[in-house]
Amino acid sequence: MTSPLPVRNGVNATRLRVPANGQWATICEYMLHRFGHVDAQGIARRFQNGEVVGIDGVAVDEQTPLGSHEFIWYYRNLPAEEPIPFTESILHHDENLLVIDKPHFLPTTPGGRFIQESALVRLRNRVGNPDLIPMHRLDRATAGILLFSTNPQSRGAYQTLFERREISKTYEAVSALEPAVGRPAGEVLGTDGLGGSAEERSGNAIDGQPGPGNHLLGPERLHSRIEGLRSEPLVYLNRMSKVKGQLRSLIEQGEPNAESLIELLGTGHSAGYFAGMQVARFRLSPHSGKTHQLRVHLAALGLGILNDPFYPTLLDLAADDYARPLQLLARSISFIDPVSGRPVRYDSELELSESPA
Repeated sequence: MTSPLPVRNGVNATRLRVPANGQWATICEYMLHRFGHVDAQGIARRFQNGEVVGIDGVAVDEQTPLGSHEFIWYYRNLPAEEPIPFTESILHHDENLLVIDKPHFLPTTPGGRFIQESALVRLRNRVGNPDLIPMHRLDRATAGILLFSTNPQSRGAYQTLFERREISKTYEAVSALEPAVGRPAGEVLGTDGLGGSAEERSGNAIDGQPGPGNHLLGPERLHSRIEGLRSEPLVYLNRMSKVKGQLRSLIEQGEPNAESLIELLGTGHSAGYFAGMQVARFRLSPHSGKTHQLRVHLAALGLGILNDPFYPTLLDLAADDYARPLQLLARSISFIDPVSGRPVRYDSELELSESPA
């Protein structure tokens, strides 16, 4: 459904579905009932100033009766945001695609407390293209290659590549091989653990102990696992699920629905925040696209990604620590370009800060 209001300052107008009937005489009354506790005066002012419209673009005023429109559109008041002190790098830009290196901590799309401070809104404003749309997403914590469609006419062809899984992606990750910030090494993510509601987010981490439902490999088994990966790559399969509203994906019993190729690139000592700590660097190639798949798969092997607040143990909510980003990088993406018919590959120019020297 196309919005009758244009993108403004890089942000789409908000669409709201309005009930056909109820205890409210007008659409304005319904809005005040639902959102009046946030900004009653602001809501009334929008209706008075003709800033709320129906699908035909006609203004909805304070007297417009409930049931006269199924959907309405309006612009939200944007909250003040603390700038994220990292800038995305444009690696490629043509009439069909925009490819960037997304930094850690920058969300792909606007939401919650990040609106202007999202890759999509930043880029719409930066390149002056309100039609910009991401072709896929990276977690806010993950850095690396991110593709955007610049052209609505060719967008479907690129979307089809993702739907048919005709896109190849590689990632890199760094894991600690010794205890770090109170978390033990070799902690294995258990089956049917915490999904991660707000109530479950505190009190899980005890220094040196595995989190709820997890267990430890022990030094010898951890060493053996690394040596096994040094000998040959591992195709890891399991079954995962994600409940809406929960922070984490869960490992379940049953037929596998998630697959990743895991390759050890090397071991050594970190040259970053944890300088001198023993770490391992991996290349990861997902063959499916489950939420947090790579983070879960490494954690299930006892090789949880360094600085991951979700896996293998759900940690207390904390402010962003820009010195300790999640050590996960979307390294490359490759495919046959559906417009030119040529093979293309885009590679990140970023490096993980804790990679072994």
